Amino acid sequence: MEKSTADSSNQPLEKSEPETGCLSIIVLGASGDLAKKKTFPALFNLYRQRFIQSCEFHIFGYARTEMSDDDLRSRIRSYLEKGSVKAEDVSEFLQLMKYTSGSYDTEEGFRLLDKQISEHEDAKSSANGSCRRLFYLALPPSVYPVVCKMIKLCCMNKSDLGGWTRIVVEKPFGKDLESAEKLSSPIGELFGEHQIYRIDHYLGKEMVQNLLVLRFANRLFVPLWNRDNIDNVQIVFREDFGIEGRGGYFDEYGIIRDIIQNHLLQVLCLVAMEKPVSLDSEHIRDEKVKVLQSVEPIKDEEVVLGQYHGYRDDSKVPDHSNTPTFASIILRIHNERWEGVSFILKAGKALSSKKADIRVQFKDVPGDIFNCEKQGRNEFVMRLQPSEAMYMKLAVKQPGLEMSTVQSELDLSYKQRYHGVTIPDAYERLLLDTIHGDQQHFVRRDELKAAWDIFTPLLHRIDNGELKPISYQQGSRGPAEADELLLRAGYIRTHGYRWIPPAL
Repeated sequence: MEKSTADSSNQPLEKSEPETGCLSIIVLGASGDLAKKKTFPALFNLYRQRFIQSCEFHIFGYARTEMSDDDLRSRIRSYLEKGSVKAEDVSEFLQLMKYTSGSYDTEEGFRLLDKQISEHEDAKSSANGSCRRLFYLALPPSVYPVVCKMIKLCCMNKSDLGGWTRIVVEKPFGKDLESAEKLSSPIGELFGEHQIYRIDHYLGKEMVQNLLVLRFANRLFVPLWNRDNIDNVQIVFREDFGIEGRGGYFDEYGIIRDIIQNHLLQVLCLVAMEKPVSLDSEHIRDEKVKVLQSVEPIKDEEVVLGQYHGYRDDSKVPDHSNTPTFASIILRIHNERWEGVSFILKAGKALSSKKADIRVQFKDVPGDIFNCEKQGRNEFVMRLQPSEAMYMKLAVKQPGLEMSTVQSELDLSYKQRYHGVTIPDAYERLLLDTIHGDQQHFVRRDELKAAWDIFTPLLHRIDNGELKPISYQQGSRGPAEADELLLRAGYIRTHGYRWIPPAL
């Protein structure tokens, strides 16, 4: 595998093929909500589908909370026993777990953890240097540096026979460029870039992963995907509920840091990037970085911020909070393919619906003889969630004797087309990629820096009170000014058209 210039480590990149040595998965922060609701269920589903085998792996939980192995198993059992899951599968999985309690900033607990892992490796009769250790940091980012220092000091695995040590870190990774670099620098001094997996679960979503295939495997899209044919692109995230008791966390970050700077910006990279040399993870990430480096500075007049009425009623939200719960932002990419195309990133809470989608709106047909503009433009839509689908909005003849047109769609709805196929959770896919050493769907350090370069000036202006959010009603579309911004960006909404997910 060719090494990226962004990787300053002198060690070669690891192969993406699955290895056969003993695998230890260590979940740090095992008593927290993230581990219970996401990490452990994802590992269980991989185990249940036999992507990881009981004969080769073991799970070690680590946290400050004092409890036994059985206490941990009891805590997470209810998060695994869902749907048609067999009770015996749950019980077998839980027996693969052990628990160690200890501090995150002292050696004692990590030495004990290392002893437990080593005893498991010895019991599996694995050759020294062939074992694999995956550390999942389900922890607040503020403790990443000290935890990584303890791992490096106490828990490293030899790798001379194909073994490895890998670190998975969760977002939010900093609050701006400076704080992100303060987290990245100490971790980068301890581990090579090939060992660090910065997880953004949006990159594990089925429809997001489909973007590369759609763009580069279909002759239909290759000549259309540029400024000559596309007028604007919307990437939208909407939730129909508010902060729901997460006021303390959310007010510290806001909708831009929580959703737009990471999730939606990652989607933008896949929509806008050039064709990579190959599917090698570094080739793909190189192209994503080029997109981010081509984004022009954000203009205040191309930003609309909102805060839903009632947000400040949360006891953990300050009475005069300036934190946006809604944002609509236009990004412009200064390169040959996208000059003049508006990329609208929009996210909000307490809105009229819950969905996430990508909308690529094409330009009007030159010399339109059917007067189809009244029906609306062609659009290619990818519904990321819920009800995964992709459809093309087209002008077609209205059935009947008259020559009149109407807008309809060519539709690929996953539940209908792939009946009975379960779409995996994003965390399952990303954890499996981590085990296999595939970094394609993880954020590289220079990519993270480029993303913060784009948004840090805007975030500082918001934090300083220079930009104020507009109040909007819960259950609405957001501030009316956001729709006005869409019009200025060139988006033309189709009135009277509604996509209806096909029934099975």
